[in-house]
Amino acid sequence: MPQSLSQNYVHLVFSTKERQAFLQDLNLRHQMHAYLVGACKNLESPALVVGGVEDHVHLLLQLGRTKALADLVRDIKKESTKWIRQEAPRLSDFHWQHGYGAFSVSYSMISKVEDYIRNQAEHHQRTSFQDEYRKLLEKSGLQWDERYVWD
Repeated sequence: MPQSLSQNYVHLVFSTKERQAFLQDLNLRHQMHAYLVGACKNLESPALVVGGVEDHVHLLLQLGRTKALADLVRDIKKESTKWIRQEAPRLSDFHWQHGYGAFSVSYSMISKVEDYIRNQAEHHQRTSFQDEYRKLLEKSGLQWDERYVWD
């Protein structure tokens, strides 16, 4: 077959280093989300939606056909860290956590995941990031070690 086709949707989640509330400023947070949309597009893995709260982000993206997920995440974090340090010099110590969670999303579940990501602020009025993340890991059948998840 001469044509290579791919359609892989990924729900990507990562937090700020030690879950510091770097993104408290709502305007800056929205700018970061918009920047992440642009970064994903430039990295040939367009984001359908980006959301989050002051200490973490969620992205629903379509993984590019030639992209390795780990490389994509590395590049997204690198570019957005550089951007926020330039945009908000007071956040010169901004870092994302080293790790991330990536969860496959079936085409039929896209709208549900989009809604979930759009409603992060409301969701986190009753649920911590750590509890949310544990639930995502459990739901996906992943095993993890608490000692290494929270950096």
